[in-house]
Amino acid sequence: METGLLLKNCFAVWPGAGDDLLRNTDILIKGPGIVSVSGSGDGEGATATGLNADDPGQEAPVRIIDCSDHIVIPGLVNTHHHFYQTLTRNIPAVQDAELFDWLVHLYDIWKHLDEEAIYYSSMLAMGELLKTGCTLSTDHHYLYPEAVETDIMATQFKAARTLGIRFSPTRGSMSLGRKNGGLPPDSVVQTEEEILGDSERVIHEFHDPSDWAMNKVVLAPCSPFSVSRALMKDTADLARKHHVRLHTHLAETRDENDYCMKTYGTRPLDLMESCGFTGEDVSYAHGIHFDDAELERIKESGTHIAHCPTSNMRLGSGICRVVEMNRMGINVGLAVDGSASNDSSDMLGEVRNALLLQRVKYGAAAINARDVLTMATINGARMLNFNRIGRVEKGYAADLAVFNIRKMEYAGALSDPLAALVFSGYNHATTYTIVNGKLCVDNGNLVGASEDTITGMANALSEQMIRRHENHGSR
Repeated sequence: METGLLLKNCFAVWPGAGDDLLRNTDILIKGPGIVSVSGSGDGEGATATGLNADDPGQEAPVRIIDCSDHIVIPGLVNTHHHFYQTLTRNIPAVQDAELFDWLVHLYDIWKHLDEEAIYYSSMLAMGELLKTGCTLSTDHHYLYPEAVETDIMATQFKAARTLGIRFSPTRGSMSLGRKNGGLPPDSVVQTEEEILGDSERVIHEFHDPSDWAMNKVVLAPCSPFSVSRALMKDTADLARKHHVRLHTHLAETRDENDYCMKTYGTRPLDLMESCGFTGEDVSYAHGIHFDDAELERIKESGTHIAHCPTSNMRLGSGICRVVEMNRMGINVGLAVDGSASNDSSDMLGEVRNALLLQRVKYGAAAINARDVLTMATINGARMLNFNRIGRVEKGYAADLAVFNIRKMEYAGALSDPLAALVFSGYNHATTYTIVNGKLCVDNGNLVGASEDTITGMANALSEQMIRRHENHGSR
């Protein structure tokens, strides 16, 4: 019998974009959804909904959690990541490199990925995300080493089920190895026939189109410099045949612009338009180097942007024009990006960095805490096509992040408890993270797996990959 949850007497609740904070509020959860959000003691709590924990005749027991020291917000949504990169954080040789040099070096380490590394890197990334308030994440896995015979997406979905996170990964792809002028080793790319065939397979096997889905699939050629124009177009056609979303990296660096001009005689967005890779079903990771006319075209097409502020700072790629995009009505979500260009999967930390980086460019009044939290919740859910995610409201999925706001790091900041999460604090961990009505983080600890096991395996596998690289070089 499933246990319901009653978050009792919450110090504060932020229902979501455009709403004021609610105080002294109860949130009742039954099954995967929110049953009620109501003021404590107003007759709309557990008893009023027929979920009396003391009634042995009720259909399910209720666990009551005292949230009088906590703020509850919609679960955060991560719109771009590379889980496997958690095993290659902070590599000395690329700590100070820009994107293309960074990629060239790391590809020769990543080609040593195996099934175990894919599983535990996914567990590590998802665990960090859950512990920092993320309840829905994508992942852009585009690396398919020829020595790996396992079903990579099945391996990642297994990790997601173990930890309980809502998961919408991409079936990524690269078809241009070094022999064809690309950056990656030939051993990690696939033929276009292999890519398209497996893309169709994973849609049939894993994709759930419903709003309450725990699994969705996105198709995602890696970038304009790692696949052909033909594959980009054929992938777009395949995605629309099966009504799934599309994703790629775009306009991340000036080097990418130069590559597209040299190779295709056009800028990256022009290339995407020629492939049919724009529209309400498309999102671009980064989107830094668009000019004014290109932003207008993105707005008109309804294309989304997955903003990755920490990675953009870490690699010196530039500052995305998020404030302008928001004013134009372009839907911008938030993303931690890969853990080798961010070196963490700290979702609440990403919200803070998004706020601060935009203020560097646009000024202190240009963007506020609620703006960036909106990007990190309902905007991200819309981008990934989850229409019942991103609000604390009756009838929505019970995907919630619950933070203890009475800790020392928030002392003196409670005049605005919601903004305190963004402006204050040094430990971005939740006390509870709830996904689909189930506790995935309970009293600060992962429920589905041992954190010590994940940590130990990740360190061992990281060391093993680096040692293989040192022994084999770039052969």
